[in-house]
Amino acid sequence: MKPDHEVLVVGGGFSGIGAAIMLDKAGFSDYLILEEGDGVGGAWHWNTYPGVAVDIPSFSYQFSFEKSSRWSRVYAPGTELKGYAEHCVDKYGLRDRIRLSSEVVGTSYDDDTGVWTVITSQGDSLTTRYIVNATGVLTRPKPVDIAGIESFAGEILHTARWDHDVDLRGKRVGVIGTGASAVQLIPAIAEEVEHLTVFQRTAVWCLPKPDAAISGRARTILATVPGAKRVLRLVSQTYVELAFTLAAHFHHPLHLATQGQKLALKALRDQVTDPVVRDKLTPKYAVGCKRPTFHNSYLSTFNRDDVYLETDSIAEITPTSIRTTTGADHPLDVLVLATGFKVFERDNMPGFGCVSRGVDLGEWWAENRAQAYEGVSVPGWPNMFSILGPYGYNGASYFNLIETQMAHIVRLLREGRSRGAHAIEVKQEANDRYFASMLARRPRQVFTEESCSLANSYYFDENGDTPFRASTTIETMWKAGHFPLDDYEFASA
Repeated sequence: MKPDHEVLVVGGGFSGIGAAIMLDKAGFSDYLILEEGDGVGGAWHWNTYPGVAVDIPSFSYQFSFEKSSRWSRVYAPGTELKGYAEHCVDKYGLRDRIRLSSEVVGTSYDDDTGVWTVITSQGDSLTTRYIVNATGVLTRPKPVDIAGIESFAGEILHTARWDHDVDLRGKRVGVIGTGASAVQLIPAIAEEVEHLTVFQRTAVWCLPKPDAAISGRARTILATVPGAKRVLRLVSQTYVELAFTLAAHFHHPLHLATQGQKLALKALRDQVTDPVVRDKLTPKYAVGCKRPTFHNSYLSTFNRDDVYLETDSIAEITPTSIRTTTGADHPLDVLVLATGFKVFERDNMPGFGCVSRGVDLGEWWAENRAQAYEGVSVPGWPNMFSILGPYGYNGASYFNLIETQMAHIVRLLREGRSRGAHAIEVKQEANDRYFASMLARRPRQVFTEESCSLANSYYFDENGDTPFRASTTIETMWKAGHFPLDDYEFASA
């Protein structure tokens, strides 16, 4: 059976864009990208709330083969990331192989033919030899389960689906949540609203952000001086590796996260004048248990007379207010849900129905613990590869992840083509060996800190696991090109 396409890429964010570019470079041009949204860019297409920006330096948050010299800041605003996505799509000729507004709602594998059938929200049924799951995890807004929310008579916004027609000027605004999106949003809207009430369930660590505007002269140097972009990227990569990867996975014995916590505590002392508010903003868990945030004015926003931090639990939402369990009533005109995303949840990973041999992958992960060989492949699901599978992401730039995982996938596709194989499946013993190696590294991770139980962190899945890859970035890159091909079964028709 000849399928409609050799490869279907699910997702038109940076993972899907990078996958397509690397497929083309490797000689696999018969592919189609299916994207749920009406534009490319993934998180940077959906997230357009005030203040949205990248939270690692832009010199790392880009493809190594497409380094930009046009960033306006060290940490680029969301509009520039969206523009970078459009630029990559156009430069590498992907536009005519992207189908927008086409959410994948189900997939099923046929062992006899080695072909996947993919069903979209448009009712299309497509067949493909291989699926590359590039859906990411920061895409599906987490719903809010609070009594009375449907009765609220004012405007309700979610940071991941911002409505720019809603004018916040002179309004009483409530923000539920204090995660990464809220940390960027709150300072951006505080000056224009009449009054801002922030409802905090769990405090978040907020570290200083080494951000600055990039002058036109500096951008000219980056664009014209040979090697300038490469050197700056190396410096940025080193910072990211220390601040994220090594701090998380080598907490014991390096204790880099502890140094970050000292910086965060100093920022609290320096920026928050009221000791009661400062205490409320101080997390009770170690840095790293939950995604840390980076901002230079979030904490000081709570010094304003027109900003109030509410830490009592929400009892209910009325047509005109939020009422807490202690009886406090906060009148509101606009309610903003900064409640984040579904991440390691069974209906978000893999993000669509994925049935092979009568078993759905999401259900299998929930019952058997999330696992995938180098974050790419799962035994029992041939010809299906993930960019962001369990134990694939090590905490560095997503762009490193995309390029590393695609190097792994391309190596498999080339080998499969050379052998005339119709099915590529990781062996059970290889998956078990890799999963065991990840679990063996767990004791040195920051996630083992006892205080993490207080973090209310999406890092932990329903089985209590944190399915991050406990590896340095160099190790992940090396293994992508050197994993034993014998760890896979290549079946011919």
